[in-house]
Amino acid sequence: MTIDEELDLLDNNLRRLKIEYEIYFSSPNKRPPADTEWRVVNALRKFSDGNVGGQRISFSQRYRYNEMAQRYAVLSDLWRKKSRIKEEGYRRPQDALLAVQGVRPSGLGQAGSVDSTADDKPFTVAFSEIAKERDRIESLFKALIEAKKQAGQDTSKSGNLESFTSFVRNKTAQIRQEYGCQAVEYTVEMQDGQVRLKAKAKA
Repeated sequence: MTIDEELDLLDNNLRRLKIEYEIYFSSPNKRPPADTEWRVVNALRKFSDGNVGGQRISFSQRYRYNEMAQRYAVLSDLWRKKSRIKEEGYRRPQDALLAVQGVRPSGLGQAGSVDSTADDKPFTVAFSEIAKERDRIESLFKALIEAKKQAGQDTSKSGNLESFTSFVRNKTAQIRQEYGCQAVEYTVEMQDGQVRLKAKAKA
């Protein structure tokens, strides 16, 4: 197997591990994906010294490896926190939000990013082109509904995804026009014991 093929395998296993952890956290009877994580960790260690089977990896291969290693580090930290919450229960409002958050991709803080890198940070996503960001609207809607459920709030009046999409589209257009901003940031957070959705202009 060539170095590129091994990197492809590592990438595939990392994607699979992410999916398996999502299933684990959403299913109370599931066990953590220890086997897949062991394969990922072993592969990362194999590449860590810059040599694979006596072959020196190239700059582009090293860059690709570093990207995957960083991605795993962020995911691993989030999984560790969510595992603790799953085992101990939701003791704080922030825990309920963390349970439904995704992982912020590269380009931290940019429009369209999803922030979940810290325990006490609320779920945040920014929109700049609503028509092309339906997946992020779905993530925001899911975060809002799940956070309300975890907080024991009634979700019957939250509407459906289509009505929520219309609301976000209109609210985003209104704020962009009013403030002349490039993007609008939405945050799902706890305030006075209630889950709130807040929107603000973002440069």
